[in-house]
Amino acid sequence: MNILIDTHIFLWLIYDTKKVNKKYMDYLKDLDNTIYLSAMSIAEIMIKKSIGNLEVDFDMDEVLGVMGIEVLDFDAKSAMLLGTLPLHHRDPFDRMIIAQALTNRCKIISVDSKFAFYECELL
Repeated sequence: MNILIDTHIFLWLIYDTKKVNKKYMDYLKDLDNTIYLSAMSIAEIMIKKSIGNLEVDFDMDEVLGVMGIEVLDFDAKSAMLLGTLPLHHRDPFDRMIIAQALTNRCKIISVDSKFAFYECELL
């Protein structure tokens, strides 16, 4: 199964794994699943770092490699889908993650309740 993790799940995996639900951890540890982090999540983390809203004390490439997480690039199909998504969620990064999940047929791991308003598959 292809799984796209939300930005906060990625950060919890780095800083506080106790925050990640056991059910989610089972999916993340299952070697039959491919775990993705959106390039937009990386952009969100770097923007927040640059404006002082988030301290990032890790090397992104190294952490992704050690964790076995693949980066899912944001493509034109996902960008075009943004124009058709209803505005249930105002966070542009989350909307991009939702669009990517729909375009790439990924299930999403997130605790953001607004994701449920979209036709994406949540775990």
